[in-house]
Amino acid sequence: MATEKHSMSMSKKRTIVNTLSYIVLGLISIIWILPFIFLVLQSFRCENTGIVNYVFPKSFGFDNYIYLFSAETNFLQWYFNTFIIALFVCVLQTIMQFMMSYTLSRFRFKLRKPLMNVMLVLGMFPGFLTMIVLYQVLKTIGLTGDNAVPGLILVSVASSGMGYYVSKGFLDTLPKSLDEAATVDGATKFQIFYKVILPLCKPILIYTVLTSFMGPWGDYIFASVIAIGSETGLNVAAGLYTWLSAAMISDNFTHFCAGGVIVAIPVMVLFMFLQKYYVEGVTGGAVKG
Repeated sequence: MATEKHSMSMSKKRTIVNTLSYIVLGLISIIWILPFIFLVLQSFRCENTGIVNYVFPKSFGFDNYIYLFSAETNFLQWYFNTFIIALFVCVLQTIMQFMMSYTLSRFRFKLRKPLMNVMLVLGMFPGFLTMIVLYQVLKTIGLTGDNAVPGLILVSVASSGMGYYVSKGFLDTLPKSLDEAATVDGATKFQIFYKVILPLCKPILIYTVLTSFMGPWGDYIFASVIAIGSETGLNVAAGLYTWLSAAMISDNFTHFCAGGVIVAIPVMVLFMFLQKYYVEGVTGGAVKG
């Protein structure tokens, strides 16, 4: 009888705790999603393109979206620049990062641990500390301003190998016996990598692809510095931010909101379709380092 009462008491406590947790999480979710709802609503406002003191538009329409793709703006150029940067960075960064992760996980050599320690220490310093130096270097070789796109690709790809931590953690979970069995069967190192290890790494590869794509897609700091003084060399984040200047915000606030919605769509779609593998990659890479 006492056991049953204790069990019922524990069950009630668990129910109360779960209910409170759901309420708190619900409130946090509402607070988190409100700015996005505001952004979407303002992007459809047609009666005024500036900032207003109400949330729900009095007149709905697609005028702001039509404006973005008109000849009056550089939005298409900014969007194309961003897509090219994100695509090249995504492919090159994934290849370099995975090669570094595979090397550090599967091979043993004298400088392995010192190399990992050096990259770990260097990775602790924020990238924006090197902005001025990077700008001067890129300016010297002509990769700033209108030519900022290849410059931004170079900056993003240059240190790709230093982001090996999660991928290496995932590879460490794969048993070394797979490599040994393939070696006994006569497979080369490349064949082991390509035919044995790579097919098992789908979750971490998708995780790496997503993170590599999202980084340059939403980059503002480096893009605004390297493409300074140019209208056509900006990416979409830096370009849209120019519409929030004191001189332009009164005419372009709703256009900015519409641009923000369009920018968010590709990443949102990618994440929705690949969310399962993204979570598997994160949890798998966090098991062993």
